[in-house]
Parts: sequence; structure tokens; C-alpha cells
Amino acid sequence: MMVRTPGRLAVINGLRDLADFLDTNPDVPAPWGPISIYFYPLGTDEEIRAQVDHVARLLGSDVDADELAVGHYSTGITFGIAEYKAVGLLAASRARWAARRSYEDSITLDTDPTNAAPGA
Repeated sequence: MMVRTPGRLAVINGLRDLADFLDTNPDVPAPWGPISIYFYPLGTDEEIRAQVDHVARLLGSDVDADELAVGHYSTGITFGIAEYKAVGLLAASRARWAARRSYEDSITLDTDPTNAAPGA
């Protein structure tokens, strides 16, 4: 069911190398908050749901019902402050995002602080 990408080993080795680097260089600051690794399956909504369901079975986790409201079909597992999440961006969610982005070139932000509204 899951596609094994050629980059999988590179991801695993990179994470191990980073952990070893932080372990052997205690003066280098490490993140203090959550660290997230995301897998975004592609395909039709049905294919995306099937892939996330498959990951949920492998992880022994449930699909996150809270994220369904925004069109994300996801599951995950945590290891301390680190998490792995499979997030399926369903078609309706992708369409909303595309609609929001369609206005991007129509708006120019005024970044001059001297133009701030009074009391801002």
C-alpha cells in the first residue's frame, strides 16, 4: 500500500545525524518545542484516506476527528516532543487554500511603520 521512496533512507539517516550532532555538541541550542515530521499522501480523496488509514493501522492510532472539520484527514504518533503525522489534504481543503491564494497578488501590504493607524 505505502510507496517506499528512495529518499526514505536519507530522511532516517539525516534525523539520526542531527540527533548525534546535537548530542555531541551540547553548546548548540536545540529546539524547545514540538518537532514535527509530516507525510502528505497524494491522490484522490479516496486514495488519500486509504493511505492515512493504512498509516493509522501501522501506528496503532486513530484518525484525528478534530482536523476533519478543516478538511485534513490525519493521524499521528508522538515521541516526547517529536511527532510523526500523516496528513491528507482533501480536495475541498485544497480548493479553499487555492481560493485564498488567488487574491495574493491583489493585495499589497504597507510595511511602512509611519503609516500605522493612530493608537496601533
